[in-house]
Amino acid sequence: MIKDKKALFAVLKDVASILFAITLGAVALLFAILGLGYRSLKFIADYYEILVWTLAALTFVVLVLYVVFFLLRKQSIYRLIILGLICADIFAVIFYVICATGFIQKITSVEALQQYIDGFGAWAVIIYILFSYLQVVILPVPGSATVAAGVVLFGWLECSLYSFIGIVLGSVTAFAIGRWVGYKAVCWIVGKDDLDKWLDKIKGKDYLILSLMFLLPMFPDDVLCFVAGLSSMTWPYFLVMIVITRLISTFTVSLSFDLIPFNTWWGILTWIVLAALVVLAFYLVCKYSDKIDKFIKSKFKIKGRKRNKSENSDKK
Repeated sequence: MIKDKKALFAVLKDVASILFAITLGAVALLFAILGLGYRSLKFIADYYEILVWTLAALTFVVLVLYVVFFLLRKQSIYRLIILGLICADIFAVIFYVICATGFIQKITSVEALQQYIDGFGAWAVIIYILFSYLQVVILPVPGSATVAAGVVLFGWLECSLYSFIGIVLGSVTAFAIGRWVGYKAVCWIVGKDDLDKWLDKIKGKDYLILSLMFLLPMFPDDVLCFVAGLSSMTWPYFLVMIVITRLISTFTVSLSFDLIPFNTWWGILTWIVLAALVVLAFYLVCKYSDKIDKFIKSKFKIKGRKRNKSENSDKK
């Protein structure tokens, strides 16, 4: 009798898990279709039916994959799909909101974003700082687009200052999420033992590599802050590092947009050379990472991060 109850409970639990995934997929598809229904952009209006059927087919495929991997008990894969569906829900809701409010039509170009922000008058600075903050934390908007609009709107110096404030605040928020929430989330996906093993493997180089990535403009801010929160990087080091790297990168990028044009042959050539130099610098630092990392740690007297309370409780 007890075995029958356990078996029934296990079946009900599996059914609930599958229904939960289907619900997540349905919510993402619903809000995406509602957003597309406004046909805010010419591309959406021209290909509305194709986009709807493509999203429906994609959702169906993802849910089928979830059921397959769930029945095969491939825990790390089907849990990753669940997180992907949750992210899809978030982005679908955001997409619906910006379509319903007509906001999507105002951020289709740097000039449009500039006009939208400029329309707030004295509030333009606060709106711009908020944009810079959200660009790190949640908005899927490239940081370079925000900086380019800021340079046109405020000038490179003021843009650098406002971007710096928003990006630093956003980076601290994202790091905190990675430190306090991210560890448990990744543990849930891949398993605690595997996560700890891989974190231990990168512990020797995480300070150097992550610091360099923050300094360079080509890496995604939100992902890096999340990874930094999971690494052995301490709060004091992160705060000092993020202020220094953001100060350098933000002011450099703003000044570059102001001085180097994209509509001349020499401007394009300059950007290509700068990109090549950045890649070369990253390669050389990675090649000599051990020596540089030891030097940094000796100067900052870094011994490694103590696990926070949530991690200690997980180990028990």
